[in-house]
Amino acid sequence: MIVKVCGMREAENIRALEKTDIDWMGFIFFSGSPRFVPEEDKCSVAVQNCTKVRVGVFVNEAPAEILRKYAKYKLNYVQLHGDESPDFCRQLRDAGCHAIKAFSVASANDLQQTAAYEPFTEFFLFDTKGNERGGTGKRFDWSILDAYKGNTPFLLSGGIDTEHLSDLLEFCHPQIAGIDLNSRFELSPALKNIEKIEKFITQLKKEM
Repeated sequence: MIVKVCGMREAENIRALEKTDIDWMGFIFFSGSPRFVPEEDKCSVAVQNCTKVRVGVFVNEAPAEILRKYAKYKLNYVQLHGDESPDFCRQLRDAGCHAIKAFSVASANDLQQTAAYEPFTEFFLFDTKGNERGGTGKRFDWSILDAYKGNTPFLLSGGIDTEHLSDLLEFCHPQIAGIDLNSRFELSPALKNIEKIEKFITQLKKEM
């Protein structure tokens, strides 16, 4: 089970999280986010030096800019949270970029579009549908994912908190690859509660 913590920015917080048992760390390069990583400061250096699997989050960004940051930050994946088309994902794949396509989910109908992206993405991410780009901090009805019959593995996102541990342990789907944690583990935007994350991961891996 991959544990991804997204929305990191602060250098000391990044270094502290690196010492935990998480697997992936997400960095948001969308300027409309309160967790946006500015390019020229110590936060940027900490992202470049991160020892975990690095995921860059983008929203309707130009392919050239995505590829520039993919190289600069030595990203392992880009996570696309906008209106990117399957052909957009194909262009990134052809350029050697590994992509995760995020889908906002409110009903089974929202899963129908995933099939067109399967040839061009490594993972999907299923999050709660909301009015704003990115996460809502709220959980959606995971039973909707019974309708997902694709072959691409996915990360489960959307308001996951410690109170959902038992539900996570009971959730079963052949394509679930991991979970995405963010706002429910924050002290403030982009500043994670390391102790809470450590406790959650210990409990999760103990019970799995």
